[in-house]
Amino acid sequence: MKTVKVVVSGLATAKGHEELLVILVSRGRDGKVQAHPFYADLLGAVAGFAEFSGKKEQCLALYPPFPAGELSCRRLLLVGLGEIDQSITGEDLAERLRLAGGAIAGHCKKQHIERLALSLQSPEAIADDQAKLGEYLVEGLLLGAYQFSKYKTKKNQEEYGGLKRVELLGSGNLAATRRAVARGAHCAASVCVARDMANEPGNHWTPTHFAKYAKKSADKLGMQCRVLDKKEMEKLGMGGILAVSQGSKEPPKLVIVDYNPGKGHDTVLLVGKGLTFDSGGVSLKPAEKMMDMKYDMCGGAAVLAAMAVIAVEKPKVRVVAIIPSSDNMAGGGALKPGDVIRHYGGLTSEIENTDAEGRLLLGDAIAYGIEKYQPACVIDLATLTGSVVIALGHHYSGLMSNSDRLVDMLIGSGARSGEPLWRLPLGEMYVKQLDSRVADMKNTGGRYGGAITAAEYLHHFVGETPWAHVDIAGTAWDFTEKSYIPKGPSGIGVRTLVELIRRWPDDPFSG
Repeated sequence: MKTVKVVVSGLATAKGHEELLVILVSRGRDGKVQAHPFYADLLGAVAGFAEFSGKKEQCLALYPPFPAGELSCRRLLLVGLGEIDQSITGEDLAERLRLAGGAIAGHCKKQHIERLALSLQSPEAIADDQAKLGEYLVEGLLLGAYQFSKYKTKKNQEEYGGLKRVELLGSGNLAATRRAVARGAHCAASVCVARDMANEPGNHWTPTHFAKYAKKSADKLGMQCRVLDKKEMEKLGMGGILAVSQGSKEPPKLVIVDYNPGKGHDTVLLVGKGLTFDSGGVSLKPAEKMMDMKYDMCGGAAVLAAMAVIAVEKPKVRVVAIIPSSDNMAGGGALKPGDVIRHYGGLTSEIENTDAEGRLLLGDAIAYGIEKYQPACVIDLATLTGSVVIALGHHYSGLMSNSDRLVDMLIGSGARSGEPLWRLPLGEMYVKQLDSRVADMKNTGGRYGGAITAAEYLHHFVGETPWAHVDIAGTAWDFTEKSYIPKGPSGIGVRTLVELIRRWPDDPFSG
């Protein structure tokens, strides 16, 4: 995605050269539309318009001459925030603003608008914090403006080239607004990078591509990057990753990116499943389900993309990202049902279904990461099971954990980011479903409780370390329709992880 220039100015209104001026409008409990007093004449003129009542994401385009004489722009867009008063929560307001930003982006796509001005002069109920207004509006706007057209070769002369410049018209503490807007822009840009990775076809995004991108990003942003190849994994005994890659001509990679602010800080370990294509292996998937399996690396994409924001914002916590990457093919040497593998650390696993491969990758990566980095906690992100989609649909990511505190932190971060999570249980009754007659465990626990038994498989590698598993199989693509979430990959997880790291406590983490 092309970079959009975002600037914050102290102007009261547009200077005249912008293609579009955007004004935020809310709806009172009495049904009347509300905006900043500066736009009172304008609202009076449109008060009787039946097609606009200030509802969420509702848009009304106007053209000159405008009732407010000081307005100078080629066209005007009123964008509804819905009913708002002083009682609105921060989470709800943030989501309303993201949705409004997405609605603005959608209008710009339809009208091929490349430059716009967005007034932060807003309804009285939310006018106190222009920094937050700017942050979440820009986040939603840039997320909604996302396009992926890399492989389109027939260029229509009227094809929309995307947004190029956004000017925020603010007042008051402009420095604080600029810092907040930069946070929103950084986060949105990284989400779009994760979407780009997922949109790449399997032949253009392999484990090698993961490794090359990670090295380039780490070098640019001052992080350390290490990539373990097949020979190194063989020496280390990473039988899970090696087993998944047996049927493929693509060699596996274990990608490690390390943001380290120095000694004396907690370490957070992020592990993302990087399966660049999943055929199911010998336990072959149905043909109609296979097209989407290039998205099976969305966990790895989210973790890697989040590291870019972390490197820029420089929090006082060490963050290590590990992406075990392979694809799962049915070549002549492929893993077979009934095979027994040995994971990093020695645990053995009987393979019941080769399509339950993600846990094999993650098990090795988690065990290695905990042993090497001694983290305060571990969070893994993976498109792991179809079962979580049956349980939660495409509206919540599944969350399973051995730490109540880590659960609270993740659920709070997800709520503030508009990426909701729902906790599912763990327990010995689920562990028993993984019992094997010939090995320490087997890699599936049967049809029932599949998302939970998959998490319990990973639980074997955690020990006493506080750990959370986030199953994004239902939300990494086909996520709940929103103005700022496109069809296809959503980039889920990036903003939740960044929000969690931003709020990391200064005192040592305790599970």
